[in-house]
Amino acid sequence: MNRPLDGQVALVTGGTRGAGRGMAVELGAAGATVYVTGRTTRDAKSPIGRTETIEDTAELVTEAGGRGIAVRCDHMRPDDVRALARRIEQEQDGRLDVLVDDTWGADQLIEWKPIWEHDLDKGLQALRNGLETHLITLHTLLPLLVRRKAGLVVEITDGDDMFNDRYRGTMFFDVVKVAITRMGKMLKEELETYGITSLALTPGFLRSEEMLDHFGVTEETWRDGIADDKYFAISETPRYIGRAVAALAADPDRARWSGQSLSSGVLAKHYGLTDLDGSQPEASRFFAETYFGDKKDADVADYR
Repeated sequence: MNRPLDGQVALVTGGTRGAGRGMAVELGAAGATVYVTGRTTRDAKSPIGRTETIEDTAELVTEAGGRGIAVRCDHMRPDDVRALARRIEQEQDGRLDVLVDDTWGADQLIEWKPIWEHDLDKGLQALRNGLETHLITLHTLLPLLVRRKAGLVVEITDGDDMFNDRYRGTMFFDVVKVAITRMGKMLKEELETYGITSLALTPGFLRSEEMLDHFGVTEETWRDGIADDKYFAISETPRYIGRAVAALAADPDRARWSGQSLSSGVLAKHYGLTDLDGSQPEASRFFAETYFGDKKDADVADYR
């Protein structure tokens, strides 16, 4: 079994479900010890109220071949994050190789309205959930990587530069997602001299647990959702971006990507990765050429 990340330590924040779970599992499959954080445990739910838990994710990491460690952590609370940093420091002798910054948890707060019609409290809470959490995490965990002068930092956002050069439909959402993309780029200026690679990464049309529920399908029947939204045909599982992150972490030349805004499809093409079904979705190129471009009748099969 190929385990290029044997002996390495990763942290995936917001690892309860969706892309976070997919990235944690694939890092585990590559041999890493993976700390999985989130607010939903088997004993306590987050305000989102879904059933997935960090313990479930940690068990999937271990089943995949790594070592999953679930840590309940609210990344809006600096004390929680400091306690997380101390725990990693104590349990791993200060070693942290991969930091995946993936907190969000604000879908339920976003209203697709002009800013003056958007509920202000919800909008500001979305900024705290989706942006402040990233800043708190970076401030607190980066010293572990800086001291070792090595590592990978991945800022997970929604949309690459092609998407985020356009207005994202409502201001609070736009500000968060564009800011995180920018953070992945800016970190290069602060981390490059320490031998740390940093970048922003987005999934394509993510077939998360919540998205499957939205379309009323399962992973086995997901294609039934295409009848409701033809663009669902380009969707991808959370494991696809997970494989992209694992490939980055194992790449000795990953510094080539530092400061860039990337998508799971771009990295899959470069590293020769596929999704669980053997396909290779290129959602960014698909949307650029069909939704935003002039190839309205293009065959989605040409993009996966």
